[in-house]
Amino acid sequence: MINNQLLNPGQIVIVGGSNNLHKPGGRMVDNIVKGGYEGKIYIVNPKEDEVQGIRSYHSISECPGADLAILIIPAKNCVQVIRELASDKGTRAFIVISAGFSEEGEEGARIEKEMVDVIRQYDACLIGPNCIGIITTRYSGVFTVPVPRLSEQGCDFVSGSGATAVFIIESALPKGLAFSSVFSVGNSAHIGVEEVLEYWDKTYEAGKSSRIKLMYVEKIRDPDKLLLHASSLIRKGCRIAAIKAGSTEAGIRAASSHTGAMASSDSAVEALFRKAGIVRCFGREELTTVASIFMVKEFPGKRIAIITHAGGPAVMLADALAAGGLQIPAIKGKPYDDLMAMMNPGAAAGNPIDLLATNTTEQLLRVIEYVDKELDFIDGMIVIFGSNGLIDVTETYEMLHHKIQDCRKPILPILPSISSTQKEIESFLSKGRINFPDEVLLGRALTKVYNTPSPADDTIFLEGVDIPRIRRIIEEAPSGFLDPVIIQNLLAAASIPVVAEGIARTKKELIQEARKIGFPLALKVIGPVHKSDVGGVTLNIKSETHLEAEFRRMMKIKEVKAVLLQQMITGMELFIGATYEPHFGHVILCGLGGIFVEVLKDVSSGLAPLTFSEAYSMIRNLKSYKIIQGTRGKEGINEDRLAEILVRLSSLLRFVTEIKEMDLNPLIGNPSSLTVVDSRIRIEK
Repeated sequence: MINNQLLNPGQIVIVGGSNNLHKPGGRMVDNIVKGGYEGKIYIVNPKEDEVQGIRSYHSISECPGADLAILIIPAKNCVQVIRELASDKGTRAFIVISAGFSEEGEEGARIEKEMVDVIRQYDACLIGPNCIGIITTRYSGVFTVPVPRLSEQGCDFVSGSGATAVFIIESALPKGLAFSSVFSVGNSAHIGVEEVLEYWDKTYEAGKSSRIKLMYVEKIRDPDKLLLHASSLIRKGCRIAAIKAGSTEAGIRAASSHTGAMASSDSAVEALFRKAGIVRCFGREELTTVASIFMVKEFPGKRIAIITHAGGPAVMLADALAAGGLQIPAIKGKPYDDLMAMMNPGAAAGNPIDLLATNTTEQLLRVIEYVDKELDFIDGMIVIFGSNGLIDVTETYEMLHHKIQDCRKPILPILPSISSTQKEIESFLSKGRINFPDEVLLGRALTKVYNTPSPADDTIFLEGVDIPRIRRIIEEAPSGFLDPVIIQNLLAAASIPVVAEGIARTKKELIQEARKIGFPLALKVIGPVHKSDVGGVTLNIKSETHLEAEFRRMMKIKEVKAVLLQQMITGMELFIGATYEPHFGHVILCGLGGIFVEVLKDVSSGLAPLTFSEAYSMIRNLKSYKIIQGTRGKEGINEDRLAEILVRLSSLLRFVTEIKEMDLNPLIGNPSSLTVVDSRIRIEK
């Protein structure tokens, strides 16, 4: 666990401190000194008597005791130095900058484990190894630049990669973001992302602690801990955005060579983040843009007015917002006339509100105030204002600063002229303001924030889900792919509707089952996994003669021992699948069937168990959601029924970890019903 000695050390010893500012040991000393650290600094360097004006000790034994030790020495020497500092000097917090541990092979992993054993022996705390250090409002314990502007209400940031942390800070600075703390955890040998998140959660104080948490993650070691503390923080009023890198084969390989990261499927990560309420990002600029959105007044709804003096950026912004489900309501009637009267001839007020390049600061002010006070159908504003070459924007940006503070509705500023108005933007940011230099990045980030659900409840829906019966079915079943009858019983135990069906091995059984179910029928082989590939599916059989002919043909197919008869039902085809991911549990996928799954990959994911709100969110996040609702005269499906089946299935899976794969494909739906037609389940015991 993170301790006070790490965050608020009274003394820091830098083992490997240097006079050379081009080496990590030199830059570390320089950053701590220039960062205004008020405690005592000790240096250990056997080759120097003085380092950057600070006395240097030649050995650990000569050095006074310290709360925190920062090690910038060869990996092979770290264990002994930590042991000596912990046992003889009472040091209880360590940051190991050095590389050469588990990321480099078995010998490095052995040293790393031995180091952690010593840390645990003395109930100490270790950040790293293979990291750049940490930054708090107390000290700047990193060897990199730039060191960001620090503020108690800035962002808290944890990163599994030191270089990425630096680049994210670089991305944040032009936007005006400040930081409260930065943790670079490197190999996470003792303290990882989850432990930092746990510390933030357990020490959170409303009104005092930072509300913004950012994460760059290459390995999720404990998904349950991440889910617990992330969702807890968000319920307390925090907002969290994160990048999870290493989701493709190439990315996993790159991450593994970098920090020994463990692979996890992208669908599992997506489901975990959505369940926790984390806004998932895929790049540095996106992460810092989302963080910037978190720093400004929250939009109470999705109806936005775009105020601009440049048409092109407004069009691109409108496209980005609309693509993510936000609205740019048309302004008509009296409000349109009122706005037009405030602007020069040739301006437009339909939304976007385009004042043209010839506008004045006074005109922009009047438009902002009118939208704020008079337009009840607008929830917030985005103002685009760069250099038009005609006026000094200093006055305009000063006005924006005050309006952002005073207006009832939130205002997001896009000040894109970062070169020609650099000084004016720096003045704007110095007042604690945020700038969004790119309109499309802002539009996409804002829709991500809007579409990320709140943390899910941890309750499990069990109404109509017979867990004892489900467990008996699984315990009696053999490993491997389950027979259709077992699957039907299993789904029925969770009150999931399945199509009427029967199994036949003989002609007599075939006719009996057909008369029981009724025509038309579908006939499918039992045995081969891919039935269609071997000609093992025939649909819309309307007579016993046709049925018998297909039965004779199918029974000649290799490995076929029986056939499955099913009632033919029509409607829209859907897909629900599930896989078991180690550490994460069951990831559930849903979407339309056919081409939407196989070609377009239009699926959304959730982590079992699901709540109803999670199930609805999964459905509504599909690109094909409008088809599910019904479009162009075609009926949709019963969305409530689909959500219920997703929830019931997730409850079943929560109690059956033996299920490793599940494929319900297709389900056939219409406005009144939704039924599982074909299913495949594989268990491992």
